[in-house]
Amino acid sequence: MFGIFKPAAHISRLPPEQIDNDYKRLRWQVFISIFIGYAGYYLVRKNFSLAMPFLIEEQGYTKGQLGVALSAVSIAYGLSKFLMGSVSDRSNPRFFLAAGLFVSAGIMFIFGFTSWATQSVTIIFILLFLNGWAQGMGWPACGRTMVHWYSGNERGKVVSFWNIAHNVGGGLIGPLSIWGMAQFNDWQSTFYVPAMVASFIAVFILLTLRDTPQSCGLPSIEEHRNDYPQDYDESHEKEFSAKEIFITYVLNNKLLWFIAVANAFVYLIRYGVLDWAPTYLSEAKGFSFNESSWAYFLYEWAGIPGTLLCGYISDAWFKGRRAPAAILYMVLVLVAVLVYWLNPAGNPLIDMAALMAIGFLIYGPVMLIGLFALELVPKKAAGTAAGLTGLFGYLGGAVVANIALGYTVDHFGWNGGFILLVGGCICSILLIAMTLKHEVAHKSTEATA
Repeated sequence: MFGIFKPAAHISRLPPEQIDNDYKRLRWQVFISIFIGYAGYYLVRKNFSLAMPFLIEEQGYTKGQLGVALSAVSIAYGLSKFLMGSVSDRSNPRFFLAAGLFVSAGIMFIFGFTSWATQSVTIIFILLFLNGWAQGMGWPACGRTMVHWYSGNERGKVVSFWNIAHNVGGGLIGPLSIWGMAQFNDWQSTFYVPAMVASFIAVFILLTLRDTPQSCGLPSIEEHRNDYPQDYDESHEKEFSAKEIFITYVLNNKLLWFIAVANAFVYLIRYGVLDWAPTYLSEAKGFSFNESSWAYFLYEWAGIPGTLLCGYISDAWFKGRRAPAAILYMVLVLVAVLVYWLNPAGNPLIDMAALMAIGFLIYGPVMLIGLFALELVPKKAAGTAAGLTGLFGYLGGAVVANIALGYTVDHFGWNGGFILLVGGCICSILLIAMTLKHEVAHKSTEATA
């Protein structure tokens, strides 16, 4: 079934004088491809949140009902990120990444151009579930690409730069929705306008992405940069079976399980704030659609400098240790969530500043947990490790943010919802702290390129 995704074959190594130039060119090419590609995924993942106020007002849905429907993305994404992550470890990301994006865009076209797609919670749930499954093909393919093209002593910076693709894509949903409303006077344009852009990006991936360096006639990245992990050997360049990856490198990895559970609470905050921001700001703070859309944009784009700074802090201050930087950021997230909650209505600038602060801070731990997972296993098992943290993040965190938070707000008001978010912050800090005494700083050798 997945034969078309199989990894590209190794080819004869290029002449030594050609390797340096080809490596530099292709590293930039694949990075740009996965950056723009993953931003495209976000254009067609979170746009449903901006349509929710219209569905509540025009079609009479409750927040609890839409929370259940929205949870379909998180349930499917969590399962898919883990299961498809295992497939991605044995696949060519060039086709794998593009295929998922084409499917997601197609589902958004269905939402945008048909009336039956939003006629019941069941239909919405099914379509969003299919979308979430296709979305699960994104992160593992990108993670596999990065560990093959970038070595250990540069991954903190590289992954933090790549991770802002989340924010670029997620943030652009707001302006694209405002533009679509202005051009078409149709709230369903929040679905089909991003889908059009995502379709073009999928074509771009097919044209630009490549599999491993060896499939391009280049040596492994560890050999090229003389940057080997402490436990590296030639077996790390061989493809593992799915059973070997899961039993040997995932199931028995205690630190991986700690950060996976912590990720559930980080994602509770990330999506508890993001998915409900348009509704919360409209109902509790009196924001208009345009104001809420721009707030959504600012939340996402504030994550760009925050993520870059987090990667720098992790590499420079803590010598490649991920847990201390993640804890620092989550403590500050807790403070920002309290301000966002307790600020009285009528102070929109404070609401905006608090929302931007949460966005600035929350994507740092999201990035570090993903990077931590990649570094805890051999690179041929990277997709599965990333998939495990995603499974917990989405099934344990984002689903609670969608369903539990929706029903909590219905029954206990927004105060009840924020108590849930504050508890999530505290639990994430405690769980990440459990990895502190086990994590060691990276001891990479001097890079040559």
